[in-house]
Amino acid sequence: MSQPIHDAVWINGSVGAGKTTTADKLGEELEKRGVPGAVIDVDWLRRAWPSQQQDPFQFDLAVANIRAVAAQFHARGAKVIVAAGVVETTEQFNRCVSALGSKRPLMVRLVLDADVALARLQFRHGENTNEFEWHERRHPELAAILEHVQFADELVLDNTSLAPADLAVLIADRLTN
Repeated sequence: MSQPIHDAVWINGSVGAGKTTTADKLGEELEKRGVPGAVIDVDWLRRAWPSQQQDPFQFDLAVANIRAVAAQFHARGAKVIVAAGVVETTEQFNRCVSALGSKRPLMVRLVLDADVALARLQFRHGENTNEFEWHERRHPELAAILEHVQFADELVLDNTSLAPADLAVLIADRLTN
């Protein structure tokens, strides 16, 4: 079994960047390497309605649920928790790291060509014009926000042409070496 350097990996990026897919593949890669862990798709932990006016993206709900789920994963032996979700500030990241129970987190930010992102979003939301249009507007806005945040020791990976499994290997190498 490889000994992980980090006890949590947060996969960040704009909408359409491949966070969830990469997290899934990273979980598979860590399992192959014998690293006990778990994967959390943060979007599912915030999916409730209606949202509160002061918290339209349900961030507070997500943090509370991350804390509960991570505690269960740790109790069952997880050494690394991989979380996929958007954090826009260092304060949000620190709250999520605390909720994960992490002392040694790794921040990974996925970036990609805007045309590739739009193609992915069109594929994902093609039949729902309103959803697609919202994500189409949100992608460049969020990408610009994330570009200017100064996350400590951030690993930035270009996901324009790499397969999710290849990204997972790069992240796992950083995690365990």
